[in-house]
Amino acid sequence: MSKIVVKISILLVLFNLNNILLAGDYNAGKEKSQVCSACHGVEGISQIKMYPILAGQHKNYLVHALNEYRSGVRNNVVMKGFAAGLSDKDIEDLSQYFSMQNGLKIPPLK
Repeated sequence: MSKIVVKISILLVLFNLNNILLAGDYNAGKEKSQVCSACHGVEGISQIKMYPILAGQHKNYLVHALNEYRSGVRNNVVMKGFAAGLSDKDIEDLSQYFSMQNGLKIPPLK
């Protein structure tokens, strides 16, 4: 019985370490977001209707969306090109940064 407890404990520690390593770094995300600002605006608040506002989006949504652009599940040539060069860590960092910006309460542009 104690061997099972030890194995489960080790798995939990490894799982938590993985979550900590992929938690996303706000400052790294801010630095990496500079290229995104050309379309999505400074701090992820686009002034152009055709580009979505990233600021304040849920982190999990941003991670999911970037992974789908990178894999080609979402078919957008421009975003696929940008996402193709992103590592999992880059995606976590960018998602952390944009999710922490004020934005979801901003009314849509007219």
